Amino acid sequence: MTAISLKDKRILITGGARGLGEAFAEAAIAAGGQVMIGDILEERGEDSARRMGADFVSLDLRDSKSITDCVEKTVKSLGGLDGLVNCGAIATGIGGPTMSEIDIDVWDRVMEVNVRGTWLISQIAIPYLSENESSKIVNIASDTAMWGAPKLMAYVASKGAIISMTRSMSRELGVHNIAVNCVAPGLTLVEATEYVPEDRKNQYVAGRSIQREQLPEDVTGTVIFLLSNAADFVTG
Repeated sequence: MTAISLKDKRILITGGARGLGEAFAEAAIAAGGQVMIGDILEERGEDSARRMGADFVSLDLRDSKSITDCVEKTVKSLGGLDGLVNCGAIATGIGGPTMSEIDIDVWDRVMEVNVRGTWLISQIAIPYLSENESSKIVNIASDTAMWGAPKLMAYVASKGAIISMTRSMSRELGVHNIAVNCVAPGLTLVEATEYVPEDRKNQYVAGRSIQREQLPEDVTGTVIFLLSNAADFVTG
């Protein structure tokens, strides 16, 4: 069996400065890909990129100019674009306010970053991705959208939108030879989830068929596969 390879693949990973995004970047490089990390955490992102041999570009998913600049700088730096991983997102705290208590500004900010940002960066990337015979977009959602995690409604709603958008994007972009897929991880043991209460973590573990904490490397293989030529006919 041939190992999955991203040799000569040029990939932009949003939210790649830490957590799952950083793990995806490391795995893509290990598979032979050229990687650009886009993140609002500039110092952390530059350090991560330097350590793993990637490039870095500042990215604010609430700012349309920043999004455009990110894609254009990526294409200029890497010489093109074969893959986009939409991992950049924000949450509002597991076990936080109920739907009756959510602040409207928090709701709007989550939707701007997670939904509007994912749509807009994908839209801007389309002309560059469509230049290739086979390009890929991998959207990162969350299992919370499947079972409706309580006291996390803004985040849950935004990730539900990502799942639905993926299906629609795959229908529209197939004619451009762009495959679009979505991965919806459960609670993963990364820096960004350290704040999650221990009882909530235990609840997640108890609900799994394989009852242990989920690690970044439990997710990276699926994303690398979906970016590779092995997944050319997998979409939606």
